[in-house]
Amino acid sequence: MSSYKAPLKEISFIMNDVFDFDYHYSRLSYTEGLNIETCDAVINEASKFSENVLAPLHYSGDEEGCHWSVDGVKMPKGYVDAYKKYVEAGWPTLSMPSEYGGQDLPHSLNIIIGELMGQANHAFMMTAALSSGARQTLLAHGNDFQKDKYLTKLVTGEWTGTMCLTEPQCGSDLSFLKTKANLNEDGSYTITGTKIYISAGDHDMSDNIVHIVLAKLPGSPDGTKGISLFLVPKFLSSSVEVDHKNDIRNKVHCGSIEKKMGIHASPTCVLNFDGAIGYLIGEPNKGLKYMFTFMNSARLDTSIQGLTHSELALQGSLKYCIEREAGRSLRGAQSPDRPADPLIVHPDIRRMLLTIKSFAEGSRAFIYYLSQLSDLEKDGDVLAEKFMGLLTPISKGFLTECGIESANLGIQIYGGHGYIRDMGMEQNLRDARISTLYEGTTGIQALDLLGRKILLDSGKTLSSFVETIRLSYKDIDKRYLDKLSSSIDQWESLSEHVMKKSLENIDELGSSAFDFLMYSGYSIMAWFWARMGSKAISKIEQNNNSFYRLKIETAEFYFNKILPRNLSIDNQIRNGSKSLMESTISDFKEQIM
Repeated sequence: MSSYKAPLKEISFIMNDVFDFDYHYSRLSYTEGLNIETCDAVINEASKFSENVLAPLHYSGDEEGCHWSVDGVKMPKGYVDAYKKYVEAGWPTLSMPSEYGGQDLPHSLNIIIGELMGQANHAFMMTAALSSGARQTLLAHGNDFQKDKYLTKLVTGEWTGTMCLTEPQCGSDLSFLKTKANLNEDGSYTITGTKIYISAGDHDMSDNIVHIVLAKLPGSPDGTKGISLFLVPKFLSSSVEVDHKNDIRNKVHCGSIEKKMGIHASPTCVLNFDGAIGYLIGEPNKGLKYMFTFMNSARLDTSIQGLTHSELALQGSLKYCIEREAGRSLRGAQSPDRPADPLIVHPDIRRMLLTIKSFAEGSRAFIYYLSQLSDLEKDGDVLAEKFMGLLTPISKGFLTECGIESANLGIQIYGGHGYIRDMGMEQNLRDARISTLYEGTTGIQALDLLGRKILLDSGKTLSSFVETIRLSYKDIDKRYLDKLSSSIDQWESLSEHVMKKSLENIDELGSSAFDFLMYSGYSIMAWFWARMGSKAISKIEQNNNSFYRLKIETAEFYFNKILPRNLSIDNQIRNGSKSLMESTISDFKEQIM
C-alpha cells in the first residue's frame, strides 16, 4: 500500500512560479496583508493534517464502510475523531466571512487545502465539500434568520450540509420532481418526499445536518420553473446554543445507504422526508436558480477530484515502476548488476506514467487558475465571472475523465498487482468512477458548455478567453508556441463550425458536445503546459535540477503525445451526426426482442 505525501513542491511551483499568487493576492480588495508566506504556513499545516490524520483512514474506511441502523448511520472507525480534529483546527472556516465565524481568507486557498485533504481521503472530504456548498448557498440566498441560526454552525463545521436534488423518478431532469412543500401557520413548511443518492445524508460526525432541498409548492408552475429551495435540519431546536440533548428530531430519516462501487466511507443515503419542518430559501419558484450556487461549488469540488485521482495514480505508479524490476531494456541492460531492469526503462511504462503525470500536473494548473478566477469573481470582476461560467463545465467534465484514465493506467502499470486491493490502485479507480457521474455527467457538462455558455452567448466569452490566451504568447517558449497557437486557432474555428451546424440541425449540438468539451480541455491544458514548460526553461538556467528537467520533458510529452488526440476529435466532430442519429427507436427495440 503506497502512502500519501502532499505534493508541496508541485504546489509551490504553480503558486509561485507559474501563477504568482503573491501578486494575485495583492490586487484583491479583501486580502490586505495576505502573502505567500502566510499561505505556505497554512498549506504546510494542511499537509500534516492530511498525511497524519486523514490518509491513515483512507484504506481502513474503504474496507469497513458505513453502518446503517434505524437510529442513524455510523461512520467507520476513526472518522468521528478525525472530523472533530478537522473542526477544532478551524479548517471549515477558512474562506468564510468573519461576521459568521470565518477567517476571511480567499477561496483559492480553500481550494488548495481541498486538494490536499481530498487526495488524502476522498470519502472524508465528501462531507466537508458538501458543507462548503451549503454555506455558499445560504450566504448568497439565505435570510438573516437562516444565516444566524444555521450558517454560523455550518461555518464552524459543528453542523454539516447536504444537497438534496435527485429522486427515484428524476435524476438530471428535475422536471419530474415530486417532493412537496406546504406552508404552515408559523411561516415554516412541511416537506414530504423521497430523495436518493444523498452524499453524507446521515452520519454521526456532526451534531446536526442541514439539508438543502428542492421541492414544489402547491399550485407552482409545471416543470423546473415551479421548483423552490428549502432548508431542512435533521434536528430542530429553539436555540443554536443547546447541547442537542433536548432537541426535537425532525421528520427526515435515512431509509438506507447505497452499496456502491467506491468511496465506501462516504454514506450515500436514501432520505425520507415524512412531513419534515423546513424553511423557504429566497423566493418561491426560484429554487433551481439558487441551487446553481451549490451545484457550481460542487462541480468545482468534483474537478478537484479529477486532480486527486491523477495525483494518487502518479504517486503510487512512480514509486512502483522505479522499485519493481522486470525484463531488460530494449537498449540493453540498464542495471547489469541486477537480474532485471526497473520498469521505468520500458517505453510503454513511460507512456503510461507520463500520461498520468501530464494529467495530474496539468489538472493542478487548471484548477489553480480557476481558483484565482473565483477570487476575482468575489471581488466583482465581471470577466472573471464569465470565464468561470465557461470553464467550470470543461474542468468538471475533462479533469474527471482524465482522473479516471489516470487511475486506470495506474492499475496497468502495476500489472496483476494493480488488480489486487492491497496496492491501493484499484481503490483509486473505484473511487474515481463516480466523478464523471455526479453533479452532472460529462455529457450534461458538455451540453451546458455548448448550449448555454457558447451558443446562447454567440461565442463571445469563448472569444474573450481565447484572446486572453493569445496575449500570453509573448511569454511562451518557441518550442511550444507553434503547437499551442495552432490548437487554439483550431479550437476557435471548431466552435464556429459547431455553432453554425447546430443552428442548421440541432442534433449536431448533441452529437458534438462531448467531443467539443474534450477538445476544449486538451487545448486549455496545452496552454497551462506551455506556461509550465516555459517557466521551467527559464528556471533551469539558474538551477539545472531534475524537477525542472522533468517538467520540460513532460510538457514536450504532452504536446507530442497527448495534444494530437485533438486531430482525431476534430475529425469526429466534422463528420457530423448522421451515423449517430440515422437509426430509429424501433430499430433499437428490435435488438432486444
